[in-house]
Amino acid sequence: MNQPENQFPLPVRFNPIIRTYMLLYVAFFMFISVIGIILLPIWFLGVGQWWSRHYFHKLQCELTERSLHFRKGILVEVEKTIPLENIQDVTFVAGPVLRYFDLCILKFETAGQNSSQANDMELIGIIDAQTFRTQILEQRQKLIATRSNQQPINTDQKLLTEIRDTLRDIRQLLQNNLKESNA
Repeated sequence: MNQPENQFPLPVRFNPIIRTYMLLYVAFFMFISVIGIILLPIWFLGVGQWWSRHYFHKLQCELTERSLHFRKGILVEVEKTIPLENIQDVTFVAGPVLRYFDLCILKFETAGQNSSQANDMELIGIIDAQTFRTQILEQRQKLIATRSNQQPINTDQKLLTEIRDTLRDIRQLLQNNLKESNA
């Protein structure tokens, strides 16, 4: 069964509940600070609602054939582009508070990451994040395979093949040791 090819660029949709999550997230940190407690009514009665609504509308993310683009921010806009071949892993995080809001975080680990050139990115509130994670990893694998003139392989199939071959080698060694001990 052939899977339909993705049409690039592949935009991501964010869950609108992220607005409530962000409003309460900032309010929590305001609550635990002395000055923030005074500002909480202003935050809940207008500023926080305005901020969370605009933050949500500024969120953009899309997967292209070669990279992942992300944009966020209101006063300070942050725009990141990560080449797919630099992505080493995509981690799926969903703690109890995030699960309550039906949200999750995708964290990207990139190659050559150190404090001076950190190219980390976290995406929160992606609708159908598991599928998006799979699409990123599959596109990364296709890109690497085309650059090395190889066919993309299913990593699960490759792992199972390696396990099978290792078990055959072990069986052969056991049979040879059994023949030697009987002789």
